[in-house]
Amino acid sequence: MSATPHLSAASLRAIAADVCVAGQLSPAAMAEAAAAGFRSVVNNRPDHEHGPGQPSSADIEAAARAAGLEYRHLPVDGGWQSPEQIAAFAVLLAELPRPLLAFCRSGARSTRLYTAAQTL
Repeated sequence: MSATPHLSAASLRAIAADVCVAGQLSPAAMAEAAAAGFRSVVNNRPDHEHGPGQPSSADIEAAARAAGLEYRHLPVDGGWQSPEQIAAFAVLLAELPRPLLAFCRSGARSTRLYTAAQTL
């Protein structure tokens, strides 16, 4: 899947009052996320999960930081998230400024992480 070049309302899904999820985002989308009011971004997708065409975490992080966003990379498998990964996501949710935008390939694993972290 290629990166979403732009952040749009259609690409975002609110899962809490101050947390949204999205599918793969490009470095260019980081400035748009900041302009939309987000303060933090969490990338839940491993680098090169589906080939070299996927933007690297380092490139997305550089763009996020340039836009004034906090950025964290917590790569997790699409099919299963470990208790340690869920706990790490809960820590990020507690520590990062909000509104927060989490993304992965489709938004599903970020949603699952959020839901599981709420039970800790």
